[in-house]
Amino acid sequence: MSESKILVEVKGLHKSFGPLKVMDGLDFTLSQGENVAILGQSGTGKSVLLKVIIGLLDPDEGEVSLWGRPIAELDEVELNSLRRKMGMVFQSGALFDSMTVYENLAFPLVENGVTDEEAISAVVRERLEWVNLAGVEDQFPSELSGGMRKRVALARTLAADPELILYDEPTTGLDPLTSRKISSMIHDIDQRVKSTSIVVTHDLACARKVADRWCYLSGGKILADGTPDELFESDNQEVRGFLRDISVNPATGSQAGQDASGTISSGKES
Repeated sequence: MSESKILVEVKGLHKSFGPLKVMDGLDFTLSQGENVAILGQSGTGKSVLLKVIIGLLDPDEGEVSLWGRPIAELDEVELNSLRRKMGMVFQSGALFDSMTVYENLAFPLVENGVTDEEAISAVVRERLEWVNLAGVEDQFPSELSGGMRKRVALARTLAADPELILYDEPTTGLDPLTSRKISSMIHDIDQRVKSTSIVVTHDLACARKVADRWCYLSGGKILADGTPDELFESDNQEVRGFLRDISVNPATGSQAGQDASGTISSGKES
């Protein structure tokens, strides 16, 4: 995107867990208004990358900058200020089981210093309407289906109006119909709030729906970065093989249609 502000810049990222090297000099840049899907085999560090970006994990080497500011140079107050501009939808949802849906959504608002109960109530109800869950405020997470919990987690993230949203496998564990609904919901919300997002996913139908830029992560680096069609036509055999395998193999990802050229369908619902 021309003349766009860079929100995330990762340079030479290295990260290991004991003898296991997960990141090996990874570079990545995300500009304001971009919606990017991070793809790759299981265990390649896709979720680790999100956690490094949001500051939950420290890199061993390299530099991570948010809104042009290297996070290694920030004190805790400054880092928390930047974190309030970001939201993360965890794979598990990470809802507070002992809190009602209302209390879960109100939590980030209270943490950000909002004290007006009427204002909190208005935001909670609006965000639940965005994810088609009006009326569940008094229920607990244990009373909800898996898809509903995912939608509550999304609504909670949106309650704080983040500029950058990170999604960690938003459709994992859901049936194909619910996965399509969640993907459509993420797309619709991106259009509503003009968000910038990174979506880690194995679900190509989801990736097609929510992102027009794909990055393939392998061996601790981004091996391919471009449009979906560009990745399907990549010179890298690993990239092409992964995408074509996962597009037709329901054991490794949600099913997605594939045309004669090898490009999967958009997954858009009619």
